[in-house]
Amino acid sequence: MTALSALWMPIILSAVLVFLVSSVIHMASPWHKTDFPRFPNEDKVLDALRPLAIPPGDYFMPRAMSTKEMGSPEFVARMNKGPVVLMTVMPNGVMSMARSLSMWFVYSLVIAFFAAYVASRALGTGATYLEVFRFVGVTVFLSYSAALWHVSIWYRRAWNLTIKATVDALIYAGLMAGAFGWLWPK
Repeated sequence: MTALSALWMPIILSAVLVFLVSSVIHMASPWHKTDFPRFPNEDKVLDALRPLAIPPGDYFMPRAMSTKEMGSPEFVARMNKGPVVLMTVMPNGVMSMARSLSMWFVYSLVIAFFAAYVASRALGTGATYLEVFRFVGVTVFLSYSAALWHVSIWYRRAWNLTIKATVDALIYAGLMAGAFGWLWPK
């Protein structure tokens, strides 16, 4: 077992590395540029939605209020008529990148902390680079990727988005695992 307090340096460094590399992946490379295509007739749709003053939140339409209603001919007809929509409404105004980037960095710190915890319980001081890489890498990969798949399974989020994010998670796992393996206490 390794003291968690001995791992503060790889926790911080790995979170910084993921933050920097993810910024390059999302802002400087074309990898995610086509994730969300422009909505057909976007202006018409926005003009139709605006007067409804929909509060920020996640919505599913048409929405049955019970399993009994889901089986009713009326609800089945509404589903067949379409469109079937899963939608997130965000607050009006320009999205704050500072807030999102800050939250992303804190999220990466939390993942690094949990990876450190798992590895520190399993490995002692002086563990080899590969042992550390394996424990941290799997923990980080699962942390960044596993929860994404159910969104494509249940809510039909485009599989290409989930697969791209899974590849991103593999990169982040390699970065964090490498930092931990390099800075693991001897």
